Amino acid sequence: MTAITASDTDTLPPSPIGRPHSLLEDAYAIFIGCTLLIVGLVFLKAAGLVTGGIAGVALLLSYLIPLPAGVLFTLVNIPFFLFAHKVMGTRFAVKTVLVNIGIAVASEITRVSVHIDTVHPAFAALVGGTVIGMGILALARHQAGVGGTGVITIWLFRKRGWNMGMTQIALDVVILSLAIPVVTGPQLIWSAISAAAISLILFAWHRPELYVGR
Repeated sequence: MTAITASDTDTLPPSPIGRPHSLLEDAYAIFIGCTLLIVGLVFLKAAGLVTGGIAGVALLLSYLIPLPAGVLFTLVNIPFFLFAHKVMGTRFAVKTVLVNIGIAVASEITRVSVHIDTVHPAFAALVGGTVIGMGILALARHQAGVGGTGVITIWLFRKRGWNMGMTQIALDVVILSLAIPVVTGPQLIWSAISAAAISLILFAWHRPELYVGR
């Protein structure tokens, strides 16, 4: 194998800068993101847990209001749609609305087609949180969000370069604090672990230097 010298690098082709995603790629990413989010919510709800972000708010309300977490997810997000349109632009806001419609529809489908009798809270926290994080990541890669705190973290990432994972952790502390009167001590601990699992996905992989698509 021939080694590449410093002078050789001057003649190498430039690194790829990526290309915009097609409409079909965006649609597929939204489908995958919604699916992963709902799967994660199902695990967390079956274990009686909450989590961080808007998903945590929806789960928390689902223990107080007799509505599916996915439907509450969309209802809570309505004020954030206006914020997304104002600070992120029409394209991002439209995608976010489509994501929430998809989550609400998927939630209703899941409610009548999936039933989990028992799940260990450790599995629910780690797998459910990781799956939700991957869903959020898939959406963020395609300039879409789940709304709520997700809009805030993406906006701060774009405007100030704040890491989405670290920002989300700070917001999650507030949300989990609100869950203290609703869940037990062990459930709160597992809920915090699920929130950490979500944030770690974003902290590890939502970095521009690791991704060239737009």
